[in-house]
Amino acid sequence: MTPAINQVKKAQIKYRIHKYTHSPTSQSFGEEAAEKLGISPHQVFKTLVVSLDKNKLCVAVLPVSSLLSFKKTAKAAKCKKCTMAEKPLVEKTTGYVAGGISPLGQKKKLPAFIDISAREFSTIYISAGRRGLEIELAPEDLAILAEADFAPLCQ
Repeated sequence: MTPAINQVKKAQIKYRIHKYTHSPTSQSFGEEAAEKLGISPHQVFKTLVVSLDKNKLCVAVLPVSSLLSFKKTAKAAKCKKCTMAEKPLVEKTTGYVAGGISPLGQKKKLPAFIDISAREFSTIYISAGRRGLEIELAPEDLAILAEADFAPLCQ
């Protein structure tokens, strides 16, 4: 079990776990998940950790088919500046390895935002905290569990 799976189990919400064999040569973890699970890349969401003003970190959850807009993410976080956080800091702060970062069960709770496109689906897929493992759940449940707000985050 991962901390993310433990969090959804404890919350007693409706969810499903999906496993697939991760290929070490894969260039995009999220697109690999969509392909191997046979679902639209618009419904599989990646978790990115960004650095905001004054070195604060924040989580952005968006479709693997989209690119993050730093400007929109900064606006959602009520900050002036947004950049990608450094990988070692992200892994240390979240407790997850790159490619398996979940918006749930992180070591240190970070502010989170979910792209508004998630509301187009009854369920979305997010990393369960390990490469090759996804959690399918309702976007509203994810927002509650991650204490996240919905906002436009994509370019």
